[in-house]
Amino acid sequence: MDSPGSPYASSPESAPKRSQRPRSPTPDDKEKSTHIRFLVSNTAAGCIIGKGGASINEFQSHSGARIQISRSHEFFPGTSDRIVMISGEFNLVIKAMELILEKLLAEAEDSNDADTRSKVRLVVPNNSCGGIIGKGGSTIKSLIDESHAGIKISPQDNNFAGLHDRLVTVTGSFDEQMRAIFLIVSKLLEDTHYPPSLSSPFPYAGVNFPGYPGVPVGYMLPSVGYNTSNYGLNGNGGRYPNNKGRASAASPQNGQDNSVTIGVADEHIGAVVGRGGKNIMEISQVSGARIKISDRGDFITGTSDRKVTITGSPESISTAESMIMQKVSSSLER
Repeated sequence: MDSPGSPYASSPESAPKRSQRPRSPTPDDKEKSTHIRFLVSNTAAGCIIGKGGASINEFQSHSGARIQISRSHEFFPGTSDRIVMISGEFNLVIKAMELILEKLLAEAEDSNDADTRSKVRLVVPNNSCGGIIGKGGSTIKSLIDESHAGIKISPQDNNFAGLHDRLVTVTGSFDEQMRAIFLIVSKLLEDTHYPPSLSSPFPYAGVNFPGYPGVPVGYMLPSVGYNTSNYGLNGNGGRYPNNKGRASAASPQNGQDNSVTIGVADEHIGAVVGRGGKNIMEISQVSGARIKISDRGDFITGTSDRKVTITGSPESISTAESMIMQKVSSSLER
């Protein structure tokens, strides 16, 4: 039975045969609690939050659902995207999703952002993806046939130990995306293992990055091998174990971020940057700090150390420094 009055319920003309059709929520299902998570860029997250939280408060007020967004340094593993989680009764979740997508699509039209206009990436537990795929792919085919949207499920990413979620990418027009999301969430309602809610949109505290066993994503790392006890808004930094590194912290003015410059031996810069910039991008994503490395030949006076400038909150700077030193230590061991 289709949900009465739902704009995303099936029309008899366009629907596949009844035996193949995904089951839409019954009136009882519509009152069940559920949740949905999806990825957005930092810019889109700011758009959802709005000035002083005005937009997110409006979305919550108009939909009746709860909306949470991961913090600025909490990215879905392997991406630079934050996670939005909507939770509440089924119909409220769908309404909130509709309001948010309308807002993001309008912003994307203004900025000519074709990528945002054309796709939504849902975060779905790996053990719930089987129900969306169906035997021999029958369920996902019926979801595609009924919604007219493109639906693709990523393979499980084994690069991140402890990551048990996959991305379900939905492409198409706004109506096609919403119809597909409606059907996917309906399918997840049937899954007894799919939790009605999560305490946080970012449940990846135990996910390990490659080469960083035990390092929690988005959380502060312990200091590695050097003293940072003097760090503070007006303090001076400690020294690295080889005594070459020097750090200085600038006192922030008018609420601006801290900025710290450290020295890294020229021969270890490659390990910090990584192939194609992979390592430094990962460090920036996990820590939430901005990192700039001086040009070749631009050394700290009297040394052969390149200048690595880290900008952000004290916590993000400390995290970035720790990760940089782990890269340097690994390079020294090799």
